[in-house]
Amino acid sequence: MTASDSASMLASELDNFVDIFRRLRPPEPGLRHAGFELHGGSRYLNGTAGGDHLIYVDFVHRYDLDRRIETARRAGRDDVALELERNRHRVGVLVADVAGHERTDALVAAMLHQAFLTGVLYELEMSGAVTARLFDVLNTRFYNSVSVDRFITLVYGEIWDDGRFRFLSAGHPRPLVFSAAHNRIVEVAPQHLVSYLPLGMFPSEDDIDGRRLRPAPKAKKRFSVNQIELMGSGDILLLYTDGLAELARDAERFVPTRLEAVLRRVKGLPARDIFDAVVAEAVAFSEPEDDLSLVVIKRF
Repeated sequence: MTASDSASMLASELDNFVDIFRRLRPPEPGLRHAGFELHGGSRYLNGTAGGDHLIYVDFVHRYDLDRRIETARRAGRDDVALELERNRHRVGVLVADVAGHERTDALVAAMLHQAFLTGVLYELEMSGAVTARLFDVLNTRFYNSVSVDRFITLVYGEIWDDGRFRFLSAGHPRPLVFSAAHNRIVEVAPQHLVSYLPLGMFPSEDDIDGRRLRPAPKAKKRFSVNQIELMGSGDILLLYTDGLAELARDAERFVPTRLEAVLRRVKGLPARDIFDAVVAEAVAFSEPEDDLSLVVIKRF
C-alpha cells in the first residue's frame, strides 16, 4: 500500500467517524415544552466534530411513559409510577465538554452519549427519574476508561413547567439567567450553583468496586442537585461551554457584559433567533479558540 493509499484510507475512516458523530446530535436543534422553547447548537473549532456535545431528554416523546407507568403500578411500585408521571412536566438537557477540541475528541463525547442515554433507561426503570446517582456511576466509568487529560465537564438540568430548573454541574460554566423584568443577567445565590470536579478525574467515593480497580489519590464527592426558581415570563436561561465562557479580546471577556448587551437587544425574539444572535456576536467579538456550544431556554 502506497503512502497515498494510506492517506486516502485514513481520510475515509475520519469521514466515516464524523458521519457517525453527526448522527448522535439532537435530530432538531430545539424543542418546545409547556411554556418553554429550547434551541441549541455547537460550533466546532475543527469544523465538523469536536469535544462539545448536546443531548435533549424529551421524556414525553422519547419514552412510552404510559406503558412504563402501567408496568410500575402492576408491580406495586407506586413510588416509581409517581416519579414517571412527573416526567410529563419536565424536559432534560445535557451540555458536555470533553477536554480538547480535536475531531477525535468526539469519540469520548460519543462514549458519553451512549453511556448517558443507557443510564437514563436504567434510571427510569429503577427510580422513575434521572437522579444524581447516574452521574456518580458515569464519573467512575470514565475514570476507569479515559486518561486524566480527557476529563469531561458537563451540566445536566431539567426545566419544569412551573419554571424550576434543577441541575447538577461537573466543573462546568455556571448557568446564566437573564431576567426580562429586570432587563439584565441576575445574580444566583452561590448555594444554588454548587459544582463538582469534572467527570473522569477521580472515582466516586461510594464506588463499590473501587478496591478492585486502580488506586486513586482521593475520591470524588457525590453529586447533589441545585435548583433555580427564577424563570418568569420572558426570562432566558443559558447553558454553554468554555468556548463561550472564555471568549476574550484583549482584557475583555464576552461573558457577561457583552452577552448581556446582546440579550437586551434580542430578548423579545424566539429562542432560535436569540441563539443565532449570541453566536454571531460572539464570533464577531473574537475568533473562538475552542469548540463553542450554547443552549437557549426561554419561557413564554
